[in-house]
Amino acid sequence: MNASVPELELRLADPEDAAGMVEVIHAAFGARPPLDPPSTAIDETPATVAEALRRGVGVFATVAQKPAGVILIGGTPGQRASLQRVSVHPAFQRHGVASAMVRAAEDLAAAEGHTEAELFARTEFPELIEFWQHRGYRVDREAPHGVYLIKPLPVVIMVPDADTMHALGRRLAGLLQAGDVIIASGELGAGKTTLTQGIGQGLDSQGPIISPTFVISRIHPSGSGRPDLVHVDAYRIGGEDELDDLDLDSRVADSVTLIEWGEGLAERLSADRLEIGIHRPPGTDTRTVLLRGVGARWETTNLTALREGVTDAD
Repeated sequence: MNASVPELELRLADPEDAAGMVEVIHAAFGARPPLDPPSTAIDETPATVAEALRRGVGVFATVAQKPAGVILIGGTPGQRASLQRVSVHPAFQRHGVASAMVRAAEDLAAAEGHTEAELFARTEFPELIEFWQHRGYRVDREAPHGVYLIKPLPVVIMVPDADTMHALGRRLAGLLQAGDVIIASGELGAGKTTLTQGIGQGLDSQGPIISPTFVISRIHPSGSGRPDLVHVDAYRIGGEDELDDLDLDSRVADSVTLIEWGEGLAERLSADRLEIGIHRPPGTDTRTVLLRGVGARWETTNLTALREGVTDAD
């Protein structure tokens, strides 16, 4: 797992990482004001963290190979994942470590089969509660000294081949409407354009849908009254100014806009968007597709139905 923050590496935690993880936990929780009752995080040892990793999973962040962040993930697959000991070393706070780490933890928990994420936040730290709320978490219930916050996790779909990826796009098109913004990420050859071709077929988009790398943006009108498809490749876009030059804002309301390589750049186009990550594990043609609905537009959209339908793809 890699993130866009310079020198930041995120990886699946291993019990051998326990000592470095404890260093982060102790530094982060030790830097907070005294609490009554005190947090039990200071009681963690390499042995207890290693045991937690054997029972569950975790994310370990390093910056320039120095321990920087920790999230432990517990819970039973198929149910809520419990995010625990969420910590960023004081030396690396306010550098984007927490945001990158939370996203990685959510994707990892989803891949492990969890449907929601849950965490506990102390009421003495309203700024932390606000941090989580800004990332889509909502207060589920109150508890002594704090609140539990929850958030739906991305929907994970295993896609064995290109035909199934195309079929997934076609089925996804049935959920789309004018104004939708889709940000698709994944390495070269992951299947972003194949997915887009399926979406285009479902929208009855006119003209061949190919990677727009050398044109950057193409508009495909619908032949049957569905929204137009605006297909953008942000791979060679150097920043927000170059994205602005495409004048996408003028078409967003009336089209489905799909931006490949848009992660970290195109989110500002819409507070309501669908983020799609496509990952290809080494040594296999199977892709792991994660669909993350952001904003009110997607709160009631059943993305899980796409997972149920893709096994029946024709």
